Amino acid sequence: MRKSGILMHITSLPGPYGIGSMGQCAYDFVDFLASAGQSYWQILPLSPTGYGDSPYQAFSAFAGNHYLIDLDFLIAEGLLQQEEVDSICWGSDATRVDFGILFENRARVLRLAFDRFQKTEDYLHFIEENKDWLEDYALFMAVKESSPQKSWQSWSLGLLMRLPAMLEAYREDFQEAMEFQYFLQYQFHRQWKALRSYAHSKGIQIIGDVPIYVPLDSADVWANAHLFRLDGNCRPIKVAGCPPDSFNADGQLWGNPLYNWDKMKADGYRWWINRLKAAQKMYDVVRLDHFRGFESFWSVPAAEKTAINGVWEKGPGMDFIGAVQKAIPDLAFIAEDLGFVTDEVRQLQEDSGYPGMKVLQFAFDSREAGDYLPDRYPVNSVCYCGTHDNPTLGQWLEEAAAEDVSYAKDYMGLNEEEGYIWGMIRACMSSVSKLCVIQMQDYLQLGKDARMNHPGTLSSRNWTWRATEGFADAALAKRILDMTRKYERI
Repeated sequence: MRKSGILMHITSLPGPYGIGSMGQCAYDFVDFLASAGQSYWQILPLSPTGYGDSPYQAFSAFAGNHYLIDLDFLIAEGLLQQEEVDSICWGSDATRVDFGILFENRARVLRLAFDRFQKTEDYLHFIEENKDWLEDYALFMAVKESSPQKSWQSWSLGLLMRLPAMLEAYREDFQEAMEFQYFLQYQFHRQWKALRSYAHSKGIQIIGDVPIYVPLDSADVWANAHLFRLDGNCRPIKVAGCPPDSFNADGQLWGNPLYNWDKMKADGYRWWINRLKAAQKMYDVVRLDHFRGFESFWSVPAAEKTAINGVWEKGPGMDFIGAVQKAIPDLAFIAEDLGFVTDEVRQLQEDSGYPGMKVLQFAFDSREAGDYLPDRYPVNSVCYCGTHDNPTLGQWLEEAAAEDVSYAKDYMGLNEEEGYIWGMIRACMSSVSKLCVIQMQDYLQLGKDARMNHPGTLSSRNWTWRATEGFADAALAKRILDMTRKYERI
């Protein structure tokens, strides 16, 4: 059955406290999706962000981002007072998230709520149900916040090596700080569960995002160092990236530690399966980021300053995919099979049965050949005009090479009466792909200021875009609904 959805990260929703949250703004957006005839809401990772504020560089693959906890709901429950929240300036620009202000103030406000919170049976059940990751994460964050500029590799040897006696001593010393982390995760998962349930009641399913890699400075690597390619001092031997291409002569050096796939295979990929089971509790469909890395991945010596001197190494392939499908047979996936795609990657995607991704902008980029023209899309695919890593359509039309734009206009029959952006959306909607997902920024016909991320860069513009109040109005919902109905995606 043909379906469509909208890509809009929760942080980009409007609201009074500096960042989109799981509060009324999110419920209103679900209502908008339903009125626009959509079936899916796609979001970016919900994990607690670390260096660079990227949701793809998180302190934990299991935890939720406490910035997204809605403060109004806590006020309604008597855990916060309105004046406590209003006394803080959450930023001077309603169209941007100020992560610096959030870092300084969000936890401080949430601690007031924690001090008033009375433990419940539901809270205790949450801790017990999630203890496999929650205790390590809470201790990691508690210790880290006591020395926020240091990564865990600089901790005392006993803690770094996770000696049982040292872990127990630190748990006693940081008990209160760990309890605060339990509270944050309880509130996050409680609010998310309620929001997702509401989405389901409106016929909306959630597409979530699972990054292939986790950062070195994370609870995941600290608690599972043996599953990563680290030396005796817990420093990376090889790190992840992608090779040079026509967009970047140096390639991209991501710096994430690589998995020790042999050790992961030896225990049945337990960590990955637990990670995806946790994702199943959050999402209806999982987009597997950098899917090609499961076939082969770009491996760069840790001492390198660029990704030029990396090499391709074989990934776990169908052995891993098969283990996941056996352990979690009822979880749907999307394979993010973008980037340097080889016949082997195409075969893995086909063998997995997961739909791959098609990005319309790539079809008209003369710098690099690809298989992204809509007339070539297979049914088992998810098509996008662009993703969070692409320019908005408005920016692309302004900045792409003139011959590329001319080709796009001719191929898709773009005209001023319909609007060039809406014409490109039409091209995606009318394709045979079983699912079509459009960025909210493109429905709003926004330009470069609304771009979500520019890969390979550190910038205060990345990840910070927010929509303004009233962005999702009835007229826009009607226009989206009409197109969705026309191309039989209701």
